[in-house]
Amino acid sequence: MFAAPLVQAQAQHTSKETKEDIQRHRALAAAHEGAAKCLESGKSEDVCLKELQAACKGIAVGKYCGMKHAH
Repeated sequence: MFAAPLVQAQAQHTSKETKEDIQRHRALAAAHEGAAKCLESGKSEDVCLKELQAACKGIAVGKYCGMKHAH
């Protein structure tokens, strides 16, 4: 269901582009893990959001680094 569009999109990428996508996914994952640890440390959401935005600069679009969720 979800994998079909992903496989189809991946088939259109060159090996180099696929490797770049993998690097971006890992960088985004690291940025989000950092945001989670920031919140766990007791820092405010504003501080953690600013850290997330800095970590995502150049790799993601949007204020929330590719992730927006309800609270």
